[in-house]
Amino acid sequence: MKNIILSTIFVIILGLSTRAQEKPAEEQIKRYWFVMLLRGENRTHDSLTAAKLQKGHMDNIGRLYYEGKIKVAGPFGDNGDWRGIFIFDAETREEVDSLLKTDPAIAAGRLKYDIRPWYTAPMGSFVPGKPKKED
Repeated sequence: MKNIILSTIFVIILGLSTRAQEKPAEEQIKRYWFVMLLRGENRTHDSLTAAKLQKGHMDNIGRLYYEGKIKVAGPFGDNGDWRGIFIFDAETREEVDSLLKTDPAIAAGRLKYDIRPWYTAPMGSFVPGKPKKED
């Protein structure tokens, strides 16, 4: 599974590199924050509470997306310890940490996370700024 994720990231970067070469060097690469969501220590919630936490988790993702902070979010397709990923557009690790703490599933201990710097060309989904809401 880890090899598939790393291969996918490599292919995305490789595909973007051709377009990135047309821009000045300072515009070819940008730091984002890759967040691995992991199974948390507190998984003892009853089904109603777990459903409420999941709804809050999804609502929080939507809010952060429309604020332009989350560029990518998604779960893994199995029931392992790796639960999902986020890619954040933020200035610092501390900012990402504080944004993650607004997630009800993280606050409840249902999820935990690991934050890493991640670099790619600023194009496609990774253009800085907020998405345009469609009417």
